Amino acid sequence: MTDAAFPAPSDLPVDGPELASLIAAKLCHDFISPSGAIMSGLDLLNDPTAQDMRDDALSLITDSAKKMVALVQFCRVAFGAATTAERFTAGELTALVDGVTAGGRATLAWDLGSGDFGKPQSRALVNLAYLIVAALPMGGAATVSVRHEGAQLVIEGLAEGARARLKPEAVTGLSGQRLTEGLAGQWIQPYWLWLTADQHGGTLSVEAVEGRVSMTVRMPS
Repeated sequence: MTDAAFPAPSDLPVDGPELASLIAAKLCHDFISPSGAIMSGLDLLNDPTAQDMRDDALSLITDSAKKMVALVQFCRVAFGAATTAERFTAGELTALVDGVTAGGRATLAWDLGSGDFGKPQSRALVNLAYLIVAALPMGGAATVSVRHEGAQLVIEGLAEGARARLKPEAVTGLSGQRLTEGLAGQWIQPYWLWLTADQHGGTLSVEAVEGRVSMTVRMPS
């Protein structure tokens, strides 16, 4: 994939109802793991033959509930507008992403400065950061930074690691194209990042070579 901005198609490849259903399916997929773990912990607590595992059950419930809350808080900004806040600080956005990526094999470093960001810019930033970390399934170093160039905000993500890569579905989504084969769940968030940039007067450029993945969003600040 070359480092060039993808042109916006004249007609979006996915209409509103289909887009909503795909996002809803992804959210259900993401939420099922922690919610299922909470139920497993409750079953252990209620099992009279497993009272010796009470501490383990409470730990499972606590950790899973924290993960669920982190996912909900992240998704409110990444996919929706269910918040009264019009702008978000750098600290708020880094906390959202760190909450859903903590415990993974990759490290994530931030260079956002001390400014704040509007809803579209925040949505682009947290989705880009999440996808940059996801490009390091076997570990590595991810960085996300922002800078201003005139009236534009430039959001850059870099993933470096021995197995840094983008799945084919992600490549399709990041180019703003309809998925024709593969898993829709792997496609929808990359496509959503592209759509966020495109619909707010911006561009998304991507470069993927062995051991290195970079993404850059440019949009009005």
